[in-house]
Amino acid sequence: MNMTARKIEMDTVLPVSPAAPVVALTPKQAPRAEKYLKMAKETAARVVPPLVVLALLVLVWELVCRRAGSTLPPPSRVFKDTRELILDPFFDNGGIDKGLFWHLSASLQRVAFGYSLAAVGGVALGVLVGQSVWAMRGLDPLFQVLRTIPPLAWLPLSLAAFRDGQPSAIFVIFITSIWPIIINTAVGIRNIPQDYRNVAAVLQLNPLEFFAKIMIPAAAPYIFTGLRIGIGLSWLAIVAAEMLIGGVGIGFFIWDAWNSSHISEIILALFYVGIVGFVLDRLIAAAGKFVTRGTAQN
Repeated sequence: MNMTARKIEMDTVLPVSPAAPVVALTPKQAPRAEKYLKMAKETAARVVPPLVVLALLVLVWELVCRRAGSTLPPPSRVFKDTRELILDPFFDNGGIDKGLFWHLSASLQRVAFGYSLAAVGGVALGVLVGQSVWAMRGLDPLFQVLRTIPPLAWLPLSLAAFRDGQPSAIFVIFITSIWPIIINTAVGIRNIPQDYRNVAAVLQLNPLEFFAKIMIPAAAPYIFTGLRIGIGLSWLAIVAAEMLIGGVGIGFFIWDAWNSSHISEIILALFYVGIVGFVLDRLIAAAGKFVTRGTAQN
Protein backbone atom coordinates (compact mmCIF):
# COMPACT_ATOMS: atom_id res chain seq x y z
CA MET A 1 0.00 0.00 0.00
CA ASN A 2 1.47 3.32 -0.94
CA MET A 3 1.52 6.43 1.17
CA THR A 4 -1.49 8.02 -0.53
CA ALA A 5 -3.73 5.00 0.10
CA ARG A 6 -2.61 4.85 3.77
CA LYS A 7 -3.47 8.52 4.30
CA ILE A 8 -6.93 8.01 2.80
CA GLU A 9 -7.51 5.00 5.07
CA MET A 10 -6.50 6.93 8.20
CA ASP A 11 -8.79 9.81 7.32
CA THR A 12 -11.63 7.34 6.85
CA VAL A 13 -11.07 5.57 10.18
CA LEU A 14 -10.33 8.70 12.30
CA PRO A 15 -12.42 11.64 11.14
CA VAL A 16 -11.42 15.02 12.46
CA SER A 17 -13.94 16.31 15.01
CA PRO A 18 -15.13 19.90 14.62
CA ALA A 19 -13.77 22.52 17.00
CA ALA A 20 -15.76 22.97 20.20
CA PRO A 21 -17.72 26.26 20.33
CA VAL A 22 -16.31 29.01 22.53
CA VAL A 23 -18.66 29.87 25.41
CA ALA A 24 -18.40 33.41 26.81
CA LEU A 25 -18.48 33.44 30.59
CA THR A 26 -20.60 36.21 32.09
CA PRO A 27 -20.49 37.09 35.76
CA LYS A 28 -23.52 35.99 37.70
CA GLN A 29 -25.80 38.76 38.78
CA ALA A 30 -26.56 38.97 42.44
CA PRO A 31 -30.07 37.74 43.19
CA ARG A 32 -32.64 40.34 44.09
CA ALA A 33 -32.98 38.85 47.52
CA GLU A 34 -29.31 39.55 48.24
CA LYS A 35 -29.64 43.14 47.00
CA TYR A 36 -32.69 43.75 49.18
CA LEU A 37 -30.94 42.16 52.14
CA LYS A 38 -27.94 44.45 51.64
CA MET A 39 -30.19 47.50 51.41
CA ALA A 40 -32.04 46.41 54.56
CA LYS A 41 -28.75 46.02 56.44
CA GLU A 42 -27.55 49.47 55.36
CA THR A 43 -30.86 51.04 56.35
CA ALA A 44 -30.84 49.27 59.71
CA ALA A 45 -27.27 50.43 60.35
CA ARG A 46 -28.45 54.04 59.99
CA VAL A 47 -31.86 53.82 61.63
CA VAL A 48 -31.39 51.41 64.54
CA PRO A 49 -28.66 53.31 66.50
CA PRO A 50 -30.64 56.60 66.67
CA LEU A 51 -33.78 54.69 67.66
CA VAL A 52 -31.92 52.89 70.44
CA VAL A 53 -30.49 56.16 71.75
CA LEU A 54 -33.92 57.81 71.56
CA ALA A 55 -35.55 54.93 73.41
CA LEU A 56 -32.94 55.13 76.17
CA LEU A 57 -33.43 58.90 76.50
CA VAL A 58 -37.21 58.49 76.73
CA LEU A 59 -36.78 55.76 79.34
CA VAL A 60 -34.48 57.92 81.46
CA TRP A 61 -36.84 60.87 81.06
CA GLU A 62 -39.78 58.73 82.16
CA LEU A 63 -37.96 57.39 85.22
CA VAL A 64 -36.61 60.77 86.32
CA CYS A 65 -39.84 62.75 85.87
CA ARG A 66 -42.06 60.12 87.49
CA ARG A 67 -40.54 60.89 90.86
CA ALA A 68 -42.49 62.98 93.31
CA GLY A 69 -41.71 66.68 93.15
CA SER A 70 -40.67 66.64 89.49
CA THR A 71 -41.55 69.91 87.70
CA LEU A 72 -41.56 68.39 84.20
CA PRO A 73 -44.08 65.80 83.00
CA PRO A 74 -42.90 62.34 81.91
CA PRO A 75 -43.44 61.21 78.27
CA SER A 76 -46.52 59.20 79.19
CA ARG A 77 -48.20 62.29 80.63
CA VAL A 78 -47.12 64.45 77.69
CA PHE A 79 -48.83 62.05 75.31
CA LYS A 80 -51.94 61.94 77.49
CA ASP A 81 -52.18 65.74 77.73
CA THR A 82 -51.52 66.42 74.04
CA ARG A 83 -53.31 63.47 72.49
CA GLU A 84 -55.96 65.64 70.86
CA LEU A 85 -53.33 67.95 69.36
CA ILE A 86 -51.44 64.97 67.97
CA LEU A 87 -54.46 63.20 66.51
CA ASP A 88 -56.10 66.33 65.09
CA PRO A 89 -53.48 68.89 63.99
CA PHE A 90 -55.81 70.44 61.37
CA PHE A 91 -58.60 71.90 63.51
CA ASP A 92 -59.36 75.60 63.12
CA ASN A 93 -61.71 77.28 65.59
CA GLY A 94 -60.87 80.77 64.39
CA GLY A 95 -58.40 83.31 65.69
CA ILE A 96 -55.34 81.74 67.24
CA ASP A 97 -57.18 78.59 68.31
CA LYS A 98 -55.74 76.38 65.58
CA GLY A 99 -54.04 73.03 65.28
CA LEU A 100 -50.28 72.66 65.16
CA PHE A 101 -50.36 72.20 61.39
CA TRP A 102 -51.55 75.77 60.88
CA HIS A 103 -48.99 77.18 63.29
CA LEU A 104 -46.16 75.31 61.58
CA SER A 105 -47.49 76.29 58.17
CA ALA A 106 -47.52 79.99 59.09
CA SER A 107 -43.96 79.77 60.41
CA LEU A 108 -42.75 77.92 57.33
CA GLN A 109 -44.28 80.54 55.04
CA ARG A 110 -42.39 83.30 56.83
CA VAL A 111 -39.19 81.27 56.72
CA ALA A 112 -39.60 80.51 53.02
CA PHE A 113 -40.01 84.19 52.14
CA GLY A 114 -37.25 85.56 54.35
CA TYR A 115 -34.83 82.74 53.56
CA SER A 116 -35.37 83.09 49.80
CA LEU A 117 -34.49 86.78 50.00
CA ALA A 118 -31.41 85.95 52.07
CA ALA A 119 -30.31 83.25 49.63
CA VAL A 120 -30.53 85.52 46.60
CA GLY A 121 -28.98 88.52 48.32
CA GLY A 122 -26.35 86.45 50.14
CA VAL A 123 -25.10 84.70 47.02
CA ALA A 124 -24.97 87.99 45.09
CA LEU A 125 -23.06 89.82 47.83
CA GLY A 126 -20.82 86.80 48.40
CA VAL A 127 -19.86 86.74 44.74
CA LEU A 128 -19.10 90.47 44.86
CA VAL A 129 -16.96 90.18 47.98
CA GLY A 130 -15.18 87.08 46.75
CA GLN A 131 -14.45 88.45 43.29
CA SER A 132 -13.48 92.03 44.15
CA VAL A 133 -10.59 92.81 46.50
CA TRP A 134 -11.91 96.33 47.11
CA ALA A 135 -15.38 95.03 47.95
CA MET A 136 -13.87 92.51 50.36
CA ARG A 137 -11.83 95.17 52.13
CA GLY A 138 -14.80 97.52 52.40
CA LEU A 139 -17.66 95.11 53.20
CA ASP A 140 -16.13 92.13 54.98
CA PRO A 141 -15.39 93.97 58.28
CA LEU A 142 -18.96 95.32 58.26
CA PHE A 143 -20.39 91.85 57.69
CA GLN A 144 -18.27 90.40 60.48
CA VAL A 145 -19.65 92.99 62.91
CA LEU A 146 -23.30 92.70 61.87
CA ARG A 147 -23.38 88.91 61.96
CA THR A 148 -22.61 88.91 65.70
CA ILE A 149 -25.82 90.79 66.54
CA PRO A 150 -28.41 88.37 68.03
CA PRO A 151 -31.57 87.85 65.95
CA LEU A 152 -33.97 89.24 68.55
CA ALA A 153 -31.94 92.44 68.81
CA TRP A 154 -33.14 93.29 65.29
CA LEU A 155 -36.82 92.82 66.13
CA PRO A 156 -37.51 96.18 67.88
CA LEU A 157 -35.82 98.02 65.02
CA SER A 158 -37.83 96.13 62.40
CA LEU A 159 -41.09 96.72 64.29
CA ALA A 160 -40.31 100.44 64.39
CA ALA A 161 -39.60 100.44 60.67
CA PHE A 162 -42.44 98.24 59.35
CA ARG A 163 -45.11 98.81 62.03
CA ASP A 164 -46.34 95.25 61.50
CA GLY A 165 -45.38 91.85 62.84
CA GLN A 166 -45.37 89.92 59.56
CA PRO A 167 -42.73 91.92 57.65
CA SER A 168 -40.78 92.37 60.88
CA ALA A 169 -40.50 88.59 61.35
CA ILE A 170 -39.47 88.15 57.71
CA PHE A 171 -36.80 90.83 58.11
CA VAL A 172 -35.44 89.10 61.22
CA ILE A 173 -35.18 85.84 59.26
CA PHE A 174 -33.47 87.63 56.39
CA ILE A 175 -30.93 89.52 58.51
CA THR A 176 -30.14 86.43 60.57
CA SER A 177 -29.58 83.92 57.76
CA ILE A 178 -27.82 86.10 55.18
CA TRP A 179 -24.40 86.29 56.86
CA PRO A 180 -23.29 82.64 56.60
CA ILE A 181 -24.46 82.61 52.98
CA ILE A 182 -22.38 85.70 52.16
CA ILE A 183 -19.28 84.47 53.98
CA ASN A 184 -19.31 80.92 52.58
CA THR A 185 -20.04 82.11 49.05
CA ALA A 186 -17.15 84.61 49.24
CA VAL A 187 -14.79 81.89 50.48
CA GLY A 188 -15.89 79.61 47.64
CA ILE A 189 -15.32 82.31 45.03
CA ARG A 190 -11.85 83.11 46.39
CA ASN A 191 -10.91 79.41 46.34
CA ILE A 192 -11.66 78.89 42.64
CA PRO A 193 -8.50 77.27 41.20
CA GLN A 194 -6.40 79.52 39.01
CA ASP A 195 -6.47 76.86 36.29
CA TYR A 196 -10.22 77.45 35.90
CA ARG A 197 -9.62 81.16 35.43
CA ASN A 198 -6.89 80.44 32.88
CA VAL A 199 -9.23 78.20 30.90
CA ALA A 200 -11.88 80.92 30.94
CA ALA A 201 -9.31 83.40 29.62
CA VAL A 202 -8.25 81.03 26.85
CA LEU A 203 -11.87 80.43 25.83
CA GLN A 204 -12.50 84.18 26.05
CA LEU A 205 -15.62 83.78 28.18
CA ASN A 206 -17.52 86.95 28.88
CA PRO A 207 -18.35 87.83 32.51
CA LEU A 208 -21.82 86.28 32.33
CA GLU A 209 -20.47 83.01 30.87
CA PHE A 210 -17.66 82.93 33.43
CA PHE A 211 -20.21 83.43 36.21
CA ALA A 212 -22.54 80.68 34.98
CA LYS A 213 -20.03 78.08 33.74
CA ILE A 214 -17.02 78.54 36.01
CA MET A 215 -17.74 80.58 39.11
CA ILE A 216 -21.02 79.15 40.39
CA PRO A 217 -20.25 75.44 39.71
CA ALA A 218 -16.82 75.72 41.33
CA ALA A 219 -18.14 77.52 44.42
CA ALA A 220 -21.36 75.48 44.73
CA PRO A 221 -20.15 73.25 47.63
CA TYR A 222 -19.30 76.36 49.69
CA ILE A 223 -22.55 78.06 48.72
CA PHE A 224 -24.67 75.13 49.85
CA THR A 225 -22.76 74.92 53.11
CA GLY A 226 -23.78 78.52 53.76
CA LEU A 227 -27.35 77.77 52.69
CA ARG A 228 -27.56 74.89 55.18
CA ILE A 229 -26.31 77.07 58.02
CA GLY A 230 -28.71 79.80 56.92
CA ILE A 231 -31.81 77.59 56.94
CA GLY A 232 -31.02 76.46 60.47
CA LEU A 233 -30.61 80.04 61.66
CA SER A 234 -33.84 81.01 59.88
CA TRP A 235 -35.82 78.39 61.76
CA LEU A 236 -34.26 79.43 65.06
CA ALA A 237 -35.00 83.09 64.38
CA ILE A 238 -38.66 82.67 63.46
CA VAL A 239 -39.46 80.66 66.60
CA ALA A 240 -37.90 83.37 68.76
CA ALA A 241 -39.47 86.25 66.81
CA GLU A 242 -42.97 84.78 66.89
CA MET A 243 -42.87 84.64 70.66
CA LEU A 244 -42.85 88.45 70.63
CA ILE A 245 -44.90 89.44 67.56
CA GLY A 246 -47.88 87.21 68.39
CA GLY A 247 -50.39 85.85 65.89
CA VAL A 248 -50.35 82.39 64.36
CA GLY A 249 -47.01 80.59 64.41
CA ILE A 250 -45.21 77.85 66.28
CA GLY A 251 -43.22 80.37 68.33
CA PHE A 252 -46.40 82.08 69.49
CA PHE A 253 -47.94 78.67 70.23
CA ILE A 254 -45.04 77.87 72.57
CA TRP A 255 -45.29 81.25 74.31
CA ASP A 256 -49.07 80.97 74.66
CA ALA A 257 -48.70 77.47 76.12
CA TRP A 258 -46.21 78.84 78.65
CA ASN A 259 -48.60 81.61 79.70
CA SER A 260 -51.31 78.97 80.13
CA SER A 261 -48.96 76.65 82.08
CA HIS A 262 -49.39 73.85 79.51
CA ILE A 263 -45.91 72.36 79.77
CA SER A 264 -46.86 69.23 77.81
CA GLU A 265 -47.91 71.35 74.85
CA ILE A 266 -44.55 73.15 74.95
CA ILE A 267 -42.71 69.82 74.84
CA LEU A 268 -44.84 68.63 71.92
CA ALA A 269 -44.22 71.87 70.03
CA LEU A 270 -40.47 71.60 70.63
CA PHE A 271 -40.55 68.07 69.23
CA TYR A 272 -42.22 69.34 66.05
CA VAL A 273 -39.77 72.24 65.82
CA GLY A 274 -36.85 69.84 65.94
CA ILE A 275 -38.34 67.50 63.33
CA VAL A 276 -39.14 70.34 60.92
CA GLY A 277 -35.68 71.85 61.37
CA PHE A 278 -34.09 68.48 60.62
CA VAL A 279 -36.22 68.05 57.49
CA LEU A 280 -35.33 71.53 56.23
CA ASP A 281 -31.63 70.82 56.70
CA ARG A 282 -31.92 67.49 54.88
CA LEU A 283 -33.75 69.14 51.98
CA ILE A 284 -31.02 71.73 51.48
CA ALA A 285 -28.36 69.02 51.84
CA ALA A 286 -30.10 66.86 49.23
CA ALA A 287 -30.39 69.81 46.85
CA GLY A 288 -26.69 70.57 47.35
CA LYS A 289 -25.73 66.96 46.71
CA PHE A 290 -27.80 66.91 43.52
CA VAL A 291 -26.49 70.22 42.18
CA THR A 292 -22.83 69.58 43.06
CA ARG A 293 -22.98 65.86 42.15
CA GLY A 294 -22.01 64.73 45.61
CA THR A 295 -19.22 67.21 46.35
CA ALA A 296 -21.26 69.21 48.88
CA GLN A 297 -20.98 68.15 52.51
CA ASN A 298 -23.76 66.00 53.98
